[in-house]
Amino acid sequence: MSIKFKSLLLILFAINFSFAQDKDDVLLKVDGEPITTSEFLRVYNKNLDLVKDESQKDIDGYLKLFTEYQLKLKEARHLKLNEGAKYQREFLSYKKQLTKNYLAESKVTEELVQEAYNRSNIDINAAHILVRLEESAKDTIQAYNKVLALRERVLKEGFDAVKQEVHNGKTIFLEDLGYFSAFKMVYDFETAAYNTAVGEISMPFRTQFGYHVVKVNEKRPSRGTITAAHIMVGLKQKDTLLDPEQRINDIYKKLNQKESFESLAKQFSDDKSSAKSGGRLSPFKSGQLSSVIFEDQAFALKEDGDVSKPFKTEYGWHIVKRIGLKPVESFKTLKPTLQARVKRDSRSKLINESMVNELKKKYEITYNDEAKSYFEGILTSDYFARAWRLPADFQKNKTIFSINDRAVTYNVFGRHLMAAQRNYTSQNMPAKQVIESEFKAFFEKSLLQYREDNLELENKDFANILKEYRDGLLLFDLMEKEVWNKAAKDTVGLEAYYKKHKSKYQWKDRVDVVIATSANEAMMSSILKMLKKGKTQEEIANKLNTGKTQNVIFTKGIYNADDGKLPVNFELKEGLSKIYNHNEAFHIIDVKKILPARIKTLEEAKGNVINDYQQQLEADWMNDLYERFSVEVNQKALEAVKAKIKNQ
Repeated sequence: MSIKFKSLLLILFAINFSFAQDKDDVLLKVDGEPITTSEFLRVYNKNLDLVKDESQKDIDGYLKLFTEYQLKLKEARHLKLNEGAKYQREFLSYKKQLTKNYLAESKVTEELVQEAYNRSNIDINAAHILVRLEESAKDTIQAYNKVLALRERVLKEGFDAVKQEVHNGKTIFLEDLGYFSAFKMVYDFETAAYNTAVGEISMPFRTQFGYHVVKVNEKRPSRGTITAAHIMVGLKQKDTLLDPEQRINDIYKKLNQKESFESLAKQFSDDKSSAKSGGRLSPFKSGQLSSVIFEDQAFALKEDGDVSKPFKTEYGWHIVKRIGLKPVESFKTLKPTLQARVKRDSRSKLINESMVNELKKKYEITYNDEAKSYFEGILTSDYFARAWRLPADFQKNKTIFSINDRAVTYNVFGRHLMAAQRNYTSQNMPAKQVIESEFKAFFEKSLLQYREDNLELENKDFANILKEYRDGLLLFDLMEKEVWNKAAKDTVGLEAYYKKHKSKYQWKDRVDVVIATSANEAMMSSILKMLKKGKTQEEIANKLNTGKTQNVIFTKGIYNADDGKLPVNFELKEGLSKIYNHNEAFHIIDVKKILPARIKTLEEAKGNVINDYQQQLEADWMNDLYERFSVEVNQKALEAVKAKIKNQ
């Protein structure tokens, strides 16, 4: 088992591990800490489908890995890794996100998920006008009037004319946005766009960026998900004589000569990740790729099997072939993904508002009716100059409201007001308005904080998941400290390991070659004769590739003898080869140099050496942990576990 897979497996232990509440037999004690049979069974059953190594499905083998996991957790706590600042920061960040997910369960979430699905079925092409405004700004009438005036100008003069005059890219933006659908824009903007008819411009609306109007140019059904293949010639080539545009056109000629797209991709495409599969790409939707040009070319193909003309992107020259097209998947299929995205999206504000209303009903809340009046009385004009301070006789210990058994004091709200005054700089409004606004925000924050602080007590699933992540993160930090970083940084140990095991790290036989490729066997015979006469590849190409006909393509490179670009029965011999039939074409290989198999240098094999050295370090370390911590197995309980698993 590789070190990466084993480490991931141990992390999976942590992610799926939780303590049982029922009393049952103790299966295992690690340094005196008991672990019950139900705990072990839960972990075993949850991870069973994830385990590829059949030996790990064996109970004894699995128990060994489980024990090692427990030993590592013991060591991590012994080293106090759980008290480290980095660990605490990452854990609290995860806890915060997980809490949001658990707080988000409401009717509003379901409605937003359905709305997102409906919108994902429609692509919108739009432009917008934005007058920038700080999110905290309260005086917004000037920005509102400015965007309203620009809207009127666009209606009369046209978008492009107004854009040319007023767009500055700093405070005023007039931009074409192209096509987008759900989740591509902030929720308020998305909603305005979907609620605006084609050909119309919305009334002004506000987002965190300022005031907008959106002009909807077109709405179309989603283009769905396309599966495509491509041949790419990169813009940067090691062979300085190779012109990427000429090469892609040469390949296109061969396609027009009815040569196989897949074979040409395998032989000539510079996209290594897709070339080996005939150029096939993972399915994608509109807006999913970084190249709009590539997407538009792919979706423009009308039928499965259609092939585009050569086109250029920022990555290179391409020819794309349509393999299949699927419409948007059903709501049932997409619902889990949409739920996760809704909770991360700006529309989550609506979910929080809904949760606040639910919590108001759930908890016992009491208010001090005198509190707001008291704070209105101590707020002065200094507040709008960021110079306000709590008075000397401030009644800090009085309760402003209570949530169940938690009393929130004047002091906490007072400090909230102190911090919030930066949002009111140079403004002038009644103290009552400030207190009402800030009390609402403070109360909602306090209510959600109370829910967060008590979520582990109120929700068993949440408590289990949180513990699972806590242990998994701890285990990751331990492995990084004791194994992964040590292997990478211990240059002396790494070199010693390499010297002892260097026979493992071998280059295979390689060849430095020029390959001539043609779909015509008779043509290849002519090419072989010309090569034997000393003709250069340029001379041969100029003679044989005329007009729209591409009879030969030359490729240079250094390849392993078993590389897919070379024939399976290729003979390692310097000089011109015979004619080979491979990848549905014919090839002559001019072997410039044979690079025989040899042991790799440490630098050449470093990645593999580090991985192997990690495995040795971990094995030695585990032996040390077994010596330092006691392990006791209840054999009677273990037999009962085996019987239960056998019968389940």
